Amino acid sequence: MEISNESAKKPKRLTSVVWNHFERVRKAEICYAVCVHCNKKLSGSSNSGTTHLRNHLMRCLKRSNFDVSQLLAAKRRKKDSTISLTNISYDETQRKDEYIKPTMIKFDQDQKKDEIVTLGSSKFDQERSQSDLARMIILHGYPLDMVDHVGFKVFVKNLQPMFEVLPNNDIEFSCMEIYRKERQKVFEMINKIHGRINLSIKKWYSPENAEYLCLTAHYIDENWILQKKLTNFITLDSSHTEDLLSEVIMKCLTDWDIDGKLFALTFDDCSTDDDIVLKIKDQISQNRPLLSHGQIFDVRSASHILHSIVQDAIEALQEVIQKIQGSIRHVRSSQLIQTKFSEIALQVGIDSQKILVLDCPSRWNSTYYMLETALEYRSAFSLLQEHDPSCTSALTDTEWEWAAAITGYLKLFVEIINVLSSNKCPTANIYFPEICDIHIQLIDWCKSTDEFLSSMALKMKAKFDQYWSKCSLALAVAAILDPRFKMKLVEYYYSQIYGSTALDRIKEVSDGIKELFNAYSICSSMVDEGSVLPGSSLPSTNNDSRDRLKGFDKFLHETSQNQSLISDLDKYLEEPVFPRNCEFNVLNWWKVHTPRYPILSMMARDVLGTPMSTSSPELAFTNGGRVLDQSRSSLSPDTREALICTQDWLRLEPLRGSLSTLELH
Repeated sequence: MEISNESAKKPKRLTSVVWNHFERVRKAEICYAVCVHCNKKLSGSSNSGTTHLRNHLMRCLKRSNFDVSQLLAAKRRKKDSTISLTNISYDETQRKDEYIKPTMIKFDQDQKKDEIVTLGSSKFDQERSQSDLARMIILHGYPLDMVDHVGFKVFVKNLQPMFEVLPNNDIEFSCMEIYRKERQKVFEMINKIHGRINLSIKKWYSPENAEYLCLTAHYIDENWILQKKLTNFITLDSSHTEDLLSEVIMKCLTDWDIDGKLFALTFDDCSTDDDIVLKIKDQISQNRPLLSHGQIFDVRSASHILHSIVQDAIEALQEVIQKIQGSIRHVRSSQLIQTKFSEIALQVGIDSQKILVLDCPSRWNSTYYMLETALEYRSAFSLLQEHDPSCTSALTDTEWEWAAAITGYLKLFVEIINVLSSNKCPTANIYFPEICDIHIQLIDWCKSTDEFLSSMALKMKAKFDQYWSKCSLALAVAAILDPRFKMKLVEYYYSQIYGSTALDRIKEVSDGIKELFNAYSICSSMVDEGSVLPGSSLPSTNNDSRDRLKGFDKFLHETSQNQSLISDLDKYLEEPVFPRNCEFNVLNWWKVHTPRYPILSMMARDVLGTPMSTSSPELAFTNGGRVLDQSRSSLSPDTREALICTQDWLRLEPLRGSLSTLELH
């Protein structure tokens, strides 16, 4: 049987690019082309060609704001084959006209979870794209004027020709709109929490030495997760004198409506004028009584005091440090001297693998590492001086002893700061043992028989004592609220610090935490104007005025609180301490034990959320203050505050254990 050539022909391959947007359907003997965008049926016969399909496609896609030229530049790929965006090769030899079927992506944290953007069928939205650009600038700290850069404009036009790049002022307006929306979200979030707010206050500077005040709210949320939100970034000018700073801070508190919820203020510097704190206390006390007479209300940054006394040690040793720097420069000045030094080191039995390097002036821990390494090569340096007359920076034996002693001091500070800064959840309880260790060592260093070392230690201890007098009670109370320690840790350290007077000091701490607890058990349900603590039977002050037993409710509250709630604290202190282990999470413990200690857990939430340090981990060893970058410092005060605060709010991950909260460089 003969087979005709016509019946043996294979179906003609659809090669035109327009078939990427049409589906060929055959009904009986008629062939249709169905548009995938609007479902319109057109003739799909091979005799009809594709011109009519192309004309329809142009009209259809333009109505949907598609970049028609880009879509129509592609050629037909093999049927049912797609290229994932994650597998795209950017080789220059890749065919420019290959059609890439886009994948589906989710974008923007404000977008609804079930809203999916399909690149192949989405409408271009100028307004949305402008908002996304503003959000990107805020989140990554890009300069606003990047939209005026030629390279950026070229990139955007090639990426999406329909996007109209707007000038700097329009992008700034978009950023301010985002700030206002995000601020409202944060405002509502902060004012919904049942606990109190702790405020840290730190100074920033610009390259031109302008000053800024950065305010951050710290709190433990309803899930017992430590949180912090930057609330204000204030530009200080000549009118903001020290005596007016309290008014500036109070205005910020009232703007956020948290003045009545404030528990503690943490300042950078121990030398901050006490009048500032007193004025704030006076203004807030008009709205509510201060808990524990304000003793835990005023906290100073632990990182600042550690940095300050370290600088005293480095400054005292400055001449010796300069000699060590000179000796290292001499050894590294030529390959010949370096080889000779290595030979001498082997001769005297030094087996160190450490390399001699100079310190970095901006980071004091690098000075410690330089001293530590130099001390290991002490014998080699001494012998080099005998063999090399050009080595003029040699140290005397006494100077080497000073260097060894102060390096030992610095080692303690480096270890403690590493412990504090590496903690993923920097609650207030972690500071007490570390600060006590420093206190004990300072007492010991002051007893040195070397006049140089003892005088230096006395200067360091004088600064530390100023910090300790302000913060020791807050530190101790936080440690007591750690179930692994309770009063036992205070007793352990105070016996070493105070000796024969330790019992009196321990009693002061015991009285302090009881006084604070009593304030919570009696007053906490009435502080926030009618709010009632969980587990409290005290009625709201907004109850019906016709309730003739309101007086009885108050009487019942006052006469029964001391009998039941004080025993709440006593019960906690009398129970055995929780075993110490590295996996322990104090916030999880209190979350689980809230039903057992309803009022004490409220107190623990506020105390443990107090920021005992104002420095972020990356700045822990940095010399000098926080410096704002040039692009931010050149902005107007309102725009600067909006961008910096919103950057903090837009960060995707909550503060579950990282101080990374916002530190700009």
